[in-house]
Amino acid sequence: MKVETFKQGIVHCGTTPDFGKNAEERKGKKMSKTYIPQRYKSALSLYETQTAIGMIKRNFEDRLGAALNLKRVSAPLFVEPSTGLNDDLNGTERAVMFDIKDSGTDGAIVHSLAKWKRYALYKYGFPIGEGLYTDMNAVRRDEEMDNLHSIYVDQWDWEKVITAEQRTIEFIKSVVKAEVKAMCETNAYINGLYPQLKVKLSEDVTFVTTQELEDIYPELSPKERENAFVKTHKTTFIMKIGGLLKSGVKHDGRAPDYDDWTLNGDIVFWNDLLGIAYEVSSMGISVDKASLESQLAEAGAEDRKKMMFHSLLLDGTLPLSIGGGIGQSRFCMLLLEKAHIGEVQVSVWDSETKQICSEAGIELL
Repeated sequence: MKVETFKQGIVHCGTTPDFGKNAEERKGKKMSKTYIPQRYKSALSLYETQTAIGMIKRNFEDRLGAALNLKRVSAPLFVEPSTGLNDDLNGTERAVMFDIKDSGTDGAIVHSLAKWKRYALYKYGFPIGEGLYTDMNAVRRDEEMDNLHSIYVDQWDWEKVITAEQRTIEFIKSVVKAEVKAMCETNAYINGLYPQLKVKLSEDVTFVTTQELEDIYPELSPKERENAFVKTHKTTFIMKIGGLLKSGVKHDGRAPDYDDWTLNGDIVFWNDLLGIAYEVSSMGISVDKASLESQLAEAGAEDRKKMMFHSLLLDGTLPLSIGGGIGQSRFCMLLLEKAHIGEVQVSVWDSETKQICSEAGIELL
């Protein structure tokens, strides 16, 4: 079977995705960066959608906290750039900056709380085995907007204190299974309230490394590999993201000062409506002193060692930890069978996206 070209999981203009046996029924309208499945209609009304989003978020927060022993804490909307606490993502994205009149300093709206939450573990005095989660809101002004991506980001950022002995593949696998179980329980809960919803997530997680994906599908791009693999393995944890593969390319970008590229990964479900591998969570065991130094050198970012966060990590002040981010809108979009992320969150869209969605009867919030 030929796997067609996808960009971040969204069909490129002019390509024809293979949706298997239902190809003719599921050929959608393909324009710009927006893909609309043929005959798509939301299973819930706008009012029902808003109610369901609230129920999903409250239910999953409780389940996530119980599964991983996490407590909710307040989170910043912006940080001082000089601290090094903002998530640098791939190192090229621009943070939204503004000057603060009374303090005489600048503020940067967060991309995520990937590094801040580890600092918070130390500041709040969390013991080994316990952790925190936050209801995070962020702005990513350089995001390429499509069905799954918006410049507004809402996610549960979480982090937990661990021991040096727990910095293993087997430990992260156990955490992934617990997180997936919580997601599946929330899936069953919302389906019970809205029987018209048919998505059923599987707790059976398949673990695969990015190198194994390249070995299996050497002729495909990283995103094409994910689509091909996850179509068969409906719930997958794709491991070891950030470093170079044997081919000399990366599977995907990862900041060098957040998680250990040998002990991280993404939780990905098969999205039957869109016919794609659908990432819901990015997570990993956070860098220790050795992996931070190695990854900063590989990324050419050794100048960051002077920043507050990195200094505290290198001198052993910050605790060892594991953490991740779970997309709130992504998760709601999947469970509520929505075709576009704008159906579950309020953001700003270009005129073409608004026109395409309007013509397809999709109400962007």
